[in-house]
Amino acid sequence: YEIADSDWSSDVCSSDLRGVATWFRAPKSYTGEDVLELQAHGGPVVLQLLLARCLEAGAEVQARIAQPGEFTQRAFMNGKLDLAQAEAVSDLIDASTEAAARSAAQSLSGAFSRTINALAAQLVELRALVEATLDFPDEEIDFLDRADALGRLARIVAALDDVVLRSRQGVLLRDGIKVVLAGQPNVGKSSLLNALAGAEVAIVTPVPGTTRDKVSETIQIEGVPIHVVDTAGLRDSEEPVERIGIERAWGEIGSADLVLFLHDTTRTTHADYGAAEVQLAAKLAGAVARGTRVIHVHNKIDIMPLAPGAEGLGVSALSGEGLFELRRAMLDSVGWQVPAEGVFLARARHLHALRRAADHVAQADRLAAQTHPALELFAEELRLAHRALEEVTGAFSSEDLLGRIFGRFCIGK
Repeated sequence: YEIADSDWSSDVCSSDLRGVATWFRAPKSYTGEDVLELQAHGGPVVLQLLLARCLEAGAEVQARIAQPGEFTQRAFMNGKLDLAQAEAVSDLIDASTEAAARSAAQSLSGAFSRTINALAAQLVELRALVEATLDFPDEEIDFLDRADALGRLARIVAALDDVVLRSRQGVLLRDGIKVVLAGQPNVGKSSLLNALAGAEVAIVTPVPGTTRDKVSETIQIEGVPIHVVDTAGLRDSEEPVERIGIERAWGEIGSADLVLFLHDTTRTTHADYGAAEVQLAAKLAGAVARGTRVIHVHNKIDIMPLAPGAEGLGVSALSGEGLFELRRAMLDSVGWQVPAEGVFLARARHLHALRRAADHVAQADRLAAQTHPALELFAEELRLAHRALEEVTGAFSSEDLLGRIFGRFCIGK
């Protein structure tokens, strides 16, 4: 980087406005292009005036405001960053936990890309051996034995499984988990939200139906963002406002990653309460999305202990008893575990591409296990796996994909 050793002055506001001009000569800049950076006194008004003056001065060369993500997109197009690193820039800016920020910084440094590129190189090497065998069929070389194809493939499968695991954890670390608290009125949903958040986030009263709309709070458990949503008590109601709140509660339940179905241990002997619980459980089972887990949480065990053999966990939102076990169960329910090698702050598209690569490698493994394997099909599966991996780093990508990725960035960066 080449930094100017003198300051500059401007007539944007007055002759007293001074700043520093920093010149980044290509390719030693963020974008890989020649870049002039102006630093001035703080304050949005001053900077807006400076920006307006720059646009006015650059009118002849059609100077304009940068598009969202344009600087990072130019860095990608100029080979300064690959696509996974470019996305890590946005992830680092948006990181909501320290763990997410650390993982994003690791991806920005190229750790994720190097792992993907190493896997791709192994696939290319194995595919080259297959292609060579196809080009010289008369030599009657037992390819699978001589090239140790099965051994190579097994190592690729193991490495790919590890990357998928670490990326799956990274998606959780980046996007978090949406947890919805559901149950009848006055079972302690709002109290539990407050206990988990460690603050009086929701209003708690003895009056049934106090919560009329959703109340959301994001907490952290082991660095994972947990988006907890308190909802209106689920029951039949003729009150118009409460009915709207209940409808919204069912909508939140349908989009949840995890539902905590709360029960009141002090009311288990009430016949009406028990019958309503059975009906609610059946309706809840049909409302959750496929794959969404439901954890039964029995609240108020400080007053009435959990009955032996009861399904789920016992907690006390008042005393805090059982909250540690509940937090652990919340993470376990979505498969959270920290791999020994750490977590890649991956996105859903990364995971989708990695899973497709794993599927193609698995199909290649099945072909290799045949008595007379079809090497043409074997090579094709390796090619498709390699192409899927290239989508992660952007070596193979479409213009539409790039537009979607960089369009979500903040203005400029």
